[in-house]
Amino acid sequence: MSQIIDGKLVAKTVRKGLKPRIKQLKEQSVTPGLAAVLVGDDPASHTYVNSKARACEKLGVYSEVIKRPADITQDDLYGIVDGLNQNDKIHGILVQSPLPKHLDELAVTLRIDPRKDVDGFHPHNVGMMLIGNPGLRPCTPYGMVKLLEQYEIDPSGKEVVVVGRSNIVGKPIAAMLLQKADWANATVTVAHSRTANLPEVVKRADIVIAAIGRAEFITGDMVKDGAVILDVGINRVDAPDTEKGYKLVGDVDFEACSKKAAFITPVPGGVGPMTIAMLLNNTVEAAEMIAAGD
Repeated sequence: MSQIIDGKLVAKTVRKGLKPRIKQLKEQSVTPGLAAVLVGDDPASHTYVNSKARACEKLGVYSEVIKRPADITQDDLYGIVDGLNQNDKIHGILVQSPLPKHLDELAVTLRIDPRKDVDGFHPHNVGMMLIGNPGLRPCTPYGMVKLLEQYEIDPSGKEVVVVGRSNIVGKPIAAMLLQKADWANATVTVAHSRTANLPEVVKRADIVIAAIGRAEFITGDMVKDGAVILDVGINRVDAPDTEKGYKLVGDVDFEACSKKAAFITPVPGGVGPMTIAMLLNNTVEAAEMIAAGD
């Protein structure tokens, strides 16, 4: 049976480590500040943004949530971002995805000051990460690296298969793990919907990262004994026998894979809690860099 990688516990450790850094900033009359821009009324986005605001409050980080209707214009959204770029109280800006279809999400990302891009999505930050000189890193992939570090799972020399090629998770975690750096130096394969013989490719992996967005897609016969499995997926599936009528599952068949893996993340409670923890880390890091004039 696998050892469970407890994302809640590691996230708590990350937040605890931020406290002395926040204290030091406040001694310099700097309170780290995070602004979240929420467009429309997507329930999941509202829940997520509210969770971020509560996490900020608990740590003593200043937080703003800016809500706008779904019919906001591109120019009006630019105006909000421009104002936050100039606001000295704000060190981190995130515009919650998904945006309504009439808005250009990439153009909005490009509008954010890279020093305040706490999502780590701006091409400047992506490029710096790719060449091995990272600043603000994407939160979910960064969180996965922290999970490996906390559980002393060194990817150096290991074969990693990332299932999924999104700009948010798949591509950046691949870039992070192949770097010549601590908690990296892996041999990385990025697999996806067009990969031939996908089960055979996944079965080679010492570390499997599932980020494909399909419920329980990675089955027990696709992983080798002793593998490490990080499951990024959060999928709602029908469960008529439960009070809510549904349950949350990952991209991995947890019951089957946990019988073979050495380490595995659960869903919920695995990778998910790390995303907000690393967002807070990035906000503090951004405040430190801006305060230092970097």
